[in-house]
Amino acid sequence: MTTTSSYLEAPRRLRAFVRAHETSLVVLAVLIGAIGGLVVAAMSGLVSVLHAVLFNLPLGDRLSSQPSIDPLRALLVPLVGGLLLGIAFLLLIRVRPAREIDPIEANALYGGRMSFRGSVIVALQTVWSSGIGGSVGLEAGYTQLSSGLAASLGRGFHLRRNDQRIMVGCGAAAAIAGAFSAPLAGAFYAFELVIGGYTPASLTPVGVAAVSGYFVAHAFEPLPLGVGVGAVGDVLGRDLAIAALLGVIAALTGIAIMRGVTLCETLLAKTRLWPPLRPALGGLAVGALALLTPQVMSSGHGALRFAGIVAMPLSFIASVFALKAIASIISLGSGFRGGLFFATLFMGVLGGRLFAAGVDSVWPGLNLDPNAYAVIGMSALSASVIGGPLTMSFIALESTGNLWLTTAVLVSVIISTTMTRELFGYSFATWRLHLRGESIRSAADIGWIRDLTVGRMMRQDMTTVDAAMPLETFREKFPPGSKTQVVAVDGEGHYAGLAVVAEAHAPDIEADKGLAAILRHADVVLHPAMNVQEAIAVFDAAEAESLAVVEGDGDRRPIGVLTEAHAMRRYAEESEQRRREVIGEV
Repeated sequence: MTTTSSYLEAPRRLRAFVRAHETSLVVLAVLIGAIGGLVVAAMSGLVSVLHAVLFNLPLGDRLSSQPSIDPLRALLVPLVGGLLLGIAFLLLIRVRPAREIDPIEANALYGGRMSFRGSVIVALQTVWSSGIGGSVGLEAGYTQLSSGLAASLGRGFHLRRNDQRIMVGCGAAAAIAGAFSAPLAGAFYAFELVIGGYTPASLTPVGVAAVSGYFVAHAFEPLPLGVGVGAVGDVLGRDLAIAALLGVIAALTGIAIMRGVTLCETLLAKTRLWPPLRPALGGLAVGALALLTPQVMSSGHGALRFAGIVAMPLSFIASVFALKAIASIISLGSGFRGGLFFATLFMGVLGGRLFAAGVDSVWPGLNLDPNAYAVIGMSALSASVIGGPLTMSFIALESTGNLWLTTAVLVSVIISTTMTRELFGYSFATWRLHLRGESIRSAADIGWIRDLTVGRMMRQDMTTVDAAMPLETFREKFPPGSKTQVVAVDGEGHYAGLAVVAEAHAPDIEADKGLAAILRHADVVLHPAMNVQEAIAVFDAAEAESLAVVEGDGDRRPIGVLTEAHAMRRYAEESEQRRREVIGEV
């Protein structure tokens, strides 16, 4: 590959070959899958090293599986580590003031374009956050770096927009498949959350990347990184109805957790603390909670061992659930980098166990299987927060191999995600984007809509006249058929309205009137930065067939004209082009 100013670029002949052959994407997907598996293994190994060094653990031991942690380390490591993280954020803002883009946002708004350097930075921040004991998951870092590398590879081959988006999905699929030892879950994570839908064109590359990522990560990690489940008993018909009730409770809990993160951020912002002190304060709080139970620290991989969890006293399970939820909210709300994927899996297991015990206390004769409801709770809570019902169903299937249990899981996650969308409207990832001013609710490609702006569609060869011109003079200058409409401006060149030539020559218009008497849409204009949907909305509201485009600086100087018919035609053309790309016709 040859070097350019921003990324590596493949030779022209190789780029042409890859773009011309669909099977070439599969080869790239295999490479991306291997990279994703290596990313998972490397990041997991780095966190293990940090835990060993900072908390004085044997190398390979899980922080959250420890029966106790040295109190001084439990308090100081997250405190000092949080302070260093906050200072790094402060310094980074001066070098890279723009916010880094995650895979969902990249595919929804930017055609799969991500910053490689930014992805590395986010991954390192996530490793550090988990390594110092922050109650955050590594999955956000896995997918960020894997998808960022995949995006850079796609750009190097000058892939088409839809192919580029698929490559980003391949990176995420490989990361999740490697992290959970679940290729099906990884593939559907990409379809549901990163690509925004399943299409025949994306099936093969995403599936191949997931399988490749699974095998590579599994080769480096002898034990599964994912979920370890004990024996599960028979699942009966009654369990489907009970699982639906658990789905309702999981949705309400998931919404409360997501709201809690925002509330924590808001409260810390109101304190007006020096920004680096916020993650330091959050780290101190998590360390204090770890003195009660170390299971609240890091992502919870070590704590999530079903056989041990279901055997614990219910009071202990309830306390760990509450403390883990608080620790995750504080960690993310105070500025630690990471996600809620594995944390919600862990909390869902605890919640499912508590739910089964609660139902048994109300209806003693049911004797619900605690292992089964731990799996159902795990999937339902994660589906509410993460937003992928099929992803969570496949994690359950690949963890247990029990199809009937997966049926109950599917009922629960459908109820959970439906209620979350109805009552809240977002997953955790899209909720964070909403708080930053974005309106996306999935990774479905709407970036092309933003790219199709009024400035790109308008005609600049407009004719302007003085709005103070007498109507008779206007008629002489623009006879019928010479123009459709003319833009009128005042003496300072500011937009005054549109003059329709045919209307100026209408017999019922008195000739002694000024041109200003027939001007239309003086107060309704378009701006060049508006996208096509915003422009169409303005046309509808004004009941106008054409409108003037004025400069967006408030000066109201006309720079072009756009008709509703042209805007609608361009919107239809681009929509059809995207549809053809998605189904693989181009």
